[in-house]
Amino acid sequence: MERYSASVEETEALGQELVQKMAPGTVVAFTGDLGAGKTAFVRGMARGLGITQRVTSPTFTIVNEYEGGTLPLFHFDMYRLLSSEELFDIGWEDFLSRKGICAVEWSENIQDALEADTIYIDIRRGQRDDQRIITIKGMEP
Repeated sequence: MERYSASVEETEALGQELVQKMAPGTVVAFTGDLGAGKTAFVRGMARGLGITQRVTSPTFTIVNEYEGGTLPLFHFDMYRLLSSEELFDIGWEDFLSRKGICAVEWSENIQDALEADTIYIDIRRGQRDDQRIITIKGMEP
């Protein structure tokens, strides 16, 4: 499925819409250019789960945890990980067992650790600065 966004607000709205269709324990693997809107999409997911905390990129902490919604949201940034083996050092299996939504930015760094039922979301810049092309795989429309 391919969707288009012309603003940060539209990207967030898509995240808010799609998280409503996700089951507990869902892993969402993001790829895309730096600054393309991955964190904006996750902000929308948080809003869709009823989370009111401010959502920021976990670049330096590797994972931000958000509670208080219908499901917990675990927002990972794998940019600094060199391999999927490092995933287990940060407690990946513990996060999966908590049955929240795991949103994983820079998922290509841990590709071999992702399960077959992972939802893949690629966000790329379009022809205009504000346009985004969002490709979603592994999820029904």
